[in-house]
Amino acid sequence: MAAEPGLWRSRLALRWLIAGEWRWHPARFLATAVAIAVGVALGFAVHLVNGSALSSFEGAVSGVNGAAELQVRGSSALGFDEALYPRVATAAGVADASPAVVLAARVGKARFTLLGLDVIRAAVVTPSLVGVRSSGPGGSGDDLFSPDALFLSRPALAATGARIGQRLIVAANGRQVALTVVGILPGAGEQAVGTIDIAAAQWWFGRLGRLDRLDLKLADRDAATAALPRLLPADAALSTGASEAQAGDALSRAYRVNLDMLALVALLTGGFLVFSAQSLSVARRLRAFALLRTLGMPRAGIVAAVATEGLVIGAIGSAAGLAAGYGMAAAALRWFGGDLGAGYFQGGHAHVAFQPAAAVTFFGLGLVAALLGSAIPARAASRAAPAAALKNAGDMLDPRARVPWLPALALLAAGGVTSLLPAVGGLPLFGFASMALMLAGGVAGVPWLVRVLLRPLRGRAVGGVASSLAIRHVQGAPGEAATALCGIVASTALMIAMATMVTSFRGAVDEWLGQVLAADLYLRAEPGAAFDASVQARLVRVPGTTRVSFSRQLPLALSPDQPPIVVIARDLDSRAQDALLVTIRTAPVPAGTTPVWVSEPAERLYGWHAGDRITLPLGPDSRGGARFTVAGVWRDYARQQGAVVIRSADYTRLTGDATRDEAAAMLAPGADAGAVGRAMIAALPPTLRPAVTTAEPRALRRYALQLFDRSFAVTYVLEAVAILVGLAGVAATMSAQTIARAREFGMLRHLGLEKRQIVAMLGTEGALLGAIGGVAGVALGALLGQVLIHVINPQSFHWTMTTRWPWETIAGVIAALVGAAAITAMLAGRRATAQDALLAVREDW
Repeated sequence: MAAEPGLWRSRLALRWLIAGEWRWHPARFLATAVAIAVGVALGFAVHLVNGSALSSFEGAVSGVNGAAELQVRGSSALGFDEALYPRVATAAGVADASPAVVLAARVGKARFTLLGLDVIRAAVVTPSLVGVRSSGPGGSGDDLFSPDALFLSRPALAATGARIGQRLIVAANGRQVALTVVGILPGAGEQAVGTIDIAAAQWWFGRLGRLDRLDLKLADRDAATAALPRLLPADAALSTGASEAQAGDALSRAYRVNLDMLALVALLTGGFLVFSAQSLSVARRLRAFALLRTLGMPRAGIVAAVATEGLVIGAIGSAAGLAAGYGMAAAALRWFGGDLGAGYFQGGHAHVAFQPAAAVTFFGLGLVAALLGSAIPARAASRAAPAAALKNAGDMLDPRARVPWLPALALLAAGGVTSLLPAVGGLPLFGFASMALMLAGGVAGVPWLVRVLLRPLRGRAVGGVASSLAIRHVQGAPGEAATALCGIVASTALMIAMATMVTSFRGAVDEWLGQVLAADLYLRAEPGAAFDASVQARLVRVPGTTRVSFSRQLPLALSPDQPPIVVIARDLDSRAQDALLVTIRTAPVPAGTTPVWVSEPAERLYGWHAGDRITLPLGPDSRGGARFTVAGVWRDYARQQGAVVIRSADYTRLTGDATRDEAAAMLAPGADAGAVGRAMIAALPPTLRPAVTTAEPRALRRYALQLFDRSFAVTYVLEAVAILVGLAGVAATMSAQTIARAREFGMLRHLGLEKRQIVAMLGTEGALLGAIGGVAGVALGALLGQVLIHVINPQSFHWTMTTRWPWETIAGVIAALVGAAAITAMLAGRRATAQDALLAVREDW
């Protein structure tokens, strides 16, 4: 019973000690809370942006599809023969069918989806797509099926600036038609959609005999899904709104997961800053904790007290991070769109949607990061012997003991083995697990590395007294060195890994663009516009050109729940030596077969290899699709979903489509690209000119790299956060180690060392630790970068590349680490040696 008052008093003293630390050093705790807040904010913002973009995309799909129960969709923009309509409408399980023509349309610069519908059928199957005639001027005509009657959704009205009764010039499929706005589409929601009569759409816009989809109302879903596949030709497939949304999700999923993982890097580095700050706090209070131990406080009480501090830091930082993340998400959606500049979900207008489950998850992650950052210093403080701690006996590890290296090697080896495992559901989960294991192994091997790197200096007089003492202290205090270097190595490794990946990726894209942009001038038609045979002949005759080649890009759906690949019709010679096709693997093509060249992403996604026979849904007369031979695999960094190149003549023969949407011109010597471009635009029909743009290779290259930088803007932010947090961790850790050695400095003063020598010694120690941490971090980061480049990137985006080292970044980071560690140690040393030498060592007398 006598111990109870002492235990109670020790707990009361502990509370006062913690409160006093917060009162005397609020900036340190605020900085750690800010570090947690930054990590939580970035992760939560990225997650909100991704979720809001997907929600907006699904709303767009629903708005354009009209929420049909089932659909038959064309595999490409060429659609399918309308003769399929009666066969599908009378199939088992189908109650009714509504045919539709789908066109990418524009009025001036405003773009919207134009649907040609049979109003009677649509009223039964997709009533949300049926327009409501306005009672205003121009909207009270009696002919509901007037060929020039146009209904627009409210977003489309706002985009075009049109009014009911106004006559608009609508461009679609390379044609321009005057239509009158007679009403609105209240069921289209926030999507820019317009509808006209289906017969008018086919007639006005050159789609006679072709349909793009059939919207179905079902009487028996099981019977319909069993009967319909047998009726469909190769250029049509079953689809639902859910499967189309899933295709959009599949296209962007890897990008979103990678952003989430990279955002967690900021949270991880925030945890290291908590570790550094708490190490400093524990070092300041080590003797006080030891005194409490002698008064009856158990070890668990010390751990609980410091862990509670971490939880408070985590709670404050996480709450602030959630609020900041919501604001960042709203700003990112406004400035960059739902794809953060990466090119997904184009045309959508996403609005931030709060996600409670994600908020709880990221709040918990912030708490865990702060708690783990506090647990290690707390455990070290609780394990210190009270008598030794009261005397500040120094490092807890015997410098003569062997430093274990097997755990580090085992973790690194486990990471290497894990990196060899395949993707899970198209996501590189094992790749990220591999990076975590390697990071843990690298940090665990820091004490051993310190011994190895400093072993050649053991017993040697290097420089003056200050330098020799600095080297001996670092060698003899492996625990302090490990504490100082853990945060440095981890943050440096993650930053170097990201920098190496981005540098390699950007360099590969830049080099690839230099190879594929071989022409002198490019003309590009917008979606829905194209160059027919007569226009192509005009462009070939434009003065100043020596050769004009044409190509066609056509999305081709191979599966309803996967993003469509891109079919590229292009002129190629028999050996595929066209400058626009960078082949990396080839195979002979048997006589009498049609060759195609598949991109590297297509090879990885669909398992197509050089020499394989494949089937593509090109050509309406073939039930199973046309068969081809893969003549080669080519490098493509522009289309993550995969692409297939086919000769122009073969494409036209199979599809009957002789139009092209891109022209690449080689200019005569001395010809001015700007003048030739203007002449080529002038050679186009007046209705086509607004839909065609010209560009020179350097402009396209610059634009492509700008898109690359924009899509990696979040990565650059995370990289900067890793650098700042790493440097902050260096400063905090060096301060902690220096302040805890105040009595050691007093003893050195008694032995004859001057203050400037002690400060020089500390600067040398800091420089040594910064250099060792920089070298270790760069080496570990290079290893992690290889996982990013050769495992995570191919499994996520199906692109391969060679490693390019960011030498300037590496040199700058090492220099910054050495300088930050040295300067911080010297500044802390000045403060630690400011007191009188006698007072510094009085406890030892």
